[in-house]
Amino acid sequence: MKTENFLKKVNEIKEKNSLDLSVMEDLSIALMNLVSLEEHFLFSFMKTHDKKFLGMLDNVRELRKKLLELIVKKDDDSEKWCISKHLLASSMRLIEIGNRFLHEKKEKEAEEFYEQAAEIYGMFFQVNSNEKMDNIKISKNEEKDIFAKIKHLLKCCIE
Repeated sequence: MKTENFLKKVNEIKEKNSLDLSVMEDLSIALMNLVSLEEHFLFSFMKTHDKKFLGMLDNVRELRKKLLELIVKKDDDSEKWCISKHLLASSMRLIEIGNRFLHEKKEKEAEEFYEQAAEIYGMFFQVNSNEKMDNIKISKNEEKDIFAKIKHLLKCCIE
């Protein structure tokens, strides 16, 4: 499918579902952070045995579940819900590892982790879209941009 046709299809989906993909992108980043908070509250409880961390974990988990429903539709028998959560969590962790390498001035290693994070993040949108990101063609100028395909997916929302 050509990019123009794909973007036309995205616009049709947006109009049909009143879907703002830029909000989806922001929400997906928020969800990444909520999953990370769940992990940190668990580890804090394990280290301190302070039950307040379990309460916070439960509250954050409930919020994450509520917000994930805005993106992930349970419309088939797949494990899209769990897959989506784990894709976001994995992408966030890879970004954090890349950040550590970047801070240590290991740019090559950081870039490798950022590219892996982008691939995993792209899979999240692929799982939650009817379109295949493999169908999105990017130009030679865009090949250096690890988020190029995601940007094409969200292009209709650039302000």
